[in-house]
Amino acid sequence: MHKQMNATNALSLTLLLTLAGSASTARAAEHTNMTSPKRVLVVSVTAGFRHTCIPVGNQVFADLARRSGAFTVDFIEQPSGSAPKQPRPPAPLAADASDAAKADYAAKKAEYDSALATYQTDLAQWTDSLAQALKPLSPENLKKYDAVVFNNTTGDLPLPDKAGFLQWIADGHGFVGVHAATDTFRGHTPLDPFVEMIGGEFKSHPPGTYDVECQIMDLEFPATKHLGQTWKLNDEIYLLNGFNRSKVHLLMSLDKHPKDKTPGFFPLAWSKQYGKGRVFYTALGHREDVWSGEWKDKDGKRLNPPEVAEAYQQQVLGGLLWALGLAEGSAAPQTQAP
Repeated sequence: MHKQMNATNALSLTLLLTLAGSASTARAAEHTNMTSPKRVLVVSVTAGFRHTCIPVGNQVFADLARRSGAFTVDFIEQPSGSAPKQPRPPAPLAADASDAAKADYAAKKAEYDSALATYQTDLAQWTDSLAQALKPLSPENLKKYDAVVFNNTTGDLPLPDKAGFLQWIADGHGFVGVHAATDTFRGHTPLDPFVEMIGGEFKSHPPGTYDVECQIMDLEFPATKHLGQTWKLNDEIYLLNGFNRSKVHLLMSLDKHPKDKTPGFFPLAWSKQYGKGRVFYTALGHREDVWSGEWKDKDGKRLNPPEVAEAYQQQVLGGLLWALGLAEGSAAPQTQAP
């Protein structure tokens, strides 16, 4: 059960809103008078690649909720176990293969067929476990929430009702996508409705992470106001497919390729309206030291200074407060060149 926001939490919210950007005093005051904070559901289930930063990100969302008092968080996390690995078929048999080679191939093919049958059974069971974990995303259960966050989700998630989930957003709720959220429901032709909602899909990325200088396109939006005109950090940079600038409000981009530094346009963060709902996405959030100022690798090192993590947390917080309707910012598309 939610507790009424006290004076300390109200002050904390005001300070965080100031850090996050252009929240109006009236909107903040209205929220502090509410009997309960907003409710947010953070999803970190993956049907594809799983980022090691996910637990760090979940902890950040829990900390932001606790420190602000503006919202509470519940989590949908990965079920125990791991996805089965698909077996590899044997190499094709050459047309002029010897009898011995044919016999060896037949044995390997039989072994593969058996492994494939086991894999398909295990995959069905794994997919069912994902579906069980994702049951809280049913339209009925979503009535309890004001926004959903996809923290580095991947793959074709077995949602209980994907159309109902998208309609829930369109009906006036908030959605925040972080980094690999655009690696979710991707690769379909035509574009999956989820991709249309979030605004683009992961296509590829240069291997590794890179030092980049982000160009800030909106100096008033709560997710970017604190960054100034440029922001430097090291992270994995997504190249996107299906992005249409005329349908989003661009917040942040690169004007150079992250690896070879050739001039170009590479969107990194945006806001958009989806029906009556508010959608915020940031492509950053791959490295643990982007999320956390305290994280270090096994050698006690990090590539990003703690100030980067502080700025990133403010970006995520600002985007979430905006998606919740607790901070003001534009969602009107921008069509001009960066």
